[in-house]
Amino acid sequence: MALLVKQGKSTTTNTFRDNRRTETRITVYMPKDMHEQPVISKLISHSGVTVNIATAQLLGDVPQKGCFDLELRGTVFQIASALTYLEELNLEIKHQPLVGQDGW
Repeated sequence: MALLVKQGKSTTTNTFRDNRRTETRITVYMPKDMHEQPVISKLISHSGVTVNIATAQLLGDVPQKGCFDLELRGTVFQIASALTYLEELNLEIKHQPLVGQDGW
């Protein structure tokens, strides 16, 4: 992991930023009341990740949660930021391993 260090006159400030590029695949479960909200759009603008929606299941009149299978690409820091954003929305998230790739 990369660690950027900014040195001042008498103190050292550490800022954690890992700029290695990676990707991960997650499933995000969204409750019915959030189906109309721009969660994916805000995820992209908030964290700067590239998102590929592999599959999505949002059922019309059925009162249950839907899900998105997402491939997230970006730096380790961006992906961590994206996962934090989704967790702050109290969404259920499951990680899926990427076969044949060194992902998250």
